[in-house]
Amino acid sequence: MRSVALIVNPNASAVTPALVDRVAAELERGGPVELLRTSGPGHAGELARAASADAIVAFGGDGTYNEVLNGLVRDVPLGLVPGGGTSVLPRALGLPRDPVVCAARIAASTTTRRISLGRANGRRFAFSCGVGMDAELVRRVDAHGRANGRRPGDAVFLLELAKLLGSQGFHLRPRLRVEGMGEAALAVIANGDPYTYVGRLAVRPSPQASFEGGLDLVAPHDVGPLGIGRVAWWTIVRPGPLTRRADVVHAHDADRIVITAEQPVAIQVDGEDLGDVHRLEVVAERGAVSILV
Repeated sequence: MRSVALIVNPNASAVTPALVDRVAAELERGGPVELLRTSGPGHAGELARAASADAIVAFGGDGTYNEVLNGLVRDVPLGLVPGGGTSVLPRALGLPRDPVVCAARIAASTTTRRISLGRANGRRFAFSCGVGMDAELVRRVDAHGRANGRRPGDAVFLLELAKLLGSQGFHLRPRLRVEGMGEAALAVIANGDPYTYVGRLAVRPSPQASFEGGLDLVAPHDVGPLGIGRVAWWTIVRPGPLTRRADVVHAHDADRIVITAEQPVAIQVDGEDLGDVHRLEVVAERGAVSILV
């Protein structure tokens, strides 16, 4: 029998009281469950830090998972139950999309998958770190606020993306410097593949990225109006060619990436806005955590 600390974000997009009861009931098939509900930003990390159970299971969205990963102080197995609007991490790891089915699988699991994490200026992330436009988009969507704690959906993301590109004349010019590699207009750092999802579509700037490896960087140098369409095509419809272009800074399985900017630039990790910085150091934390699969 395995005791479980079930950390639930009750305000996550797909979380309801009835689903919490069903998820907890499934997990109880594998051992005793302590149900812990978050009360606001940062609380999931505090609960993970204090948990003494044999395993921790997070039921919420990617922000909840990120907080839990940053709160872990023990090498304890982690379960991921999808409760957000997208829930990129469990989806990318191939876990069931249905939270009850996923909980049942976790309860029966005796297998873990050891994955790496990234650290952006010390903050852990599981799948994505964006510098520049990617992070600015997250900030614009967050500015819409959250209804009952729920972030706006993909339609708002697409609308804000169009507005953001329009504000820059549909031309993204170099404003970053990747140490030892060159200049870039924006940068995405992937800890796995896919990087994220738009609805059912996987966004895959670097298909070679692996949760078991280091970090992958994709940073286009200068992206004009036609280039924006090509980038979208090469990350969603036909992933791969973007990383082979001479005008794209690319690193695969890297342990350390440093990005600087003369003017403060926005950064995000796992869809969470981390503010503006002049310098970003991202390091790979290989084999950092075990995921119940």
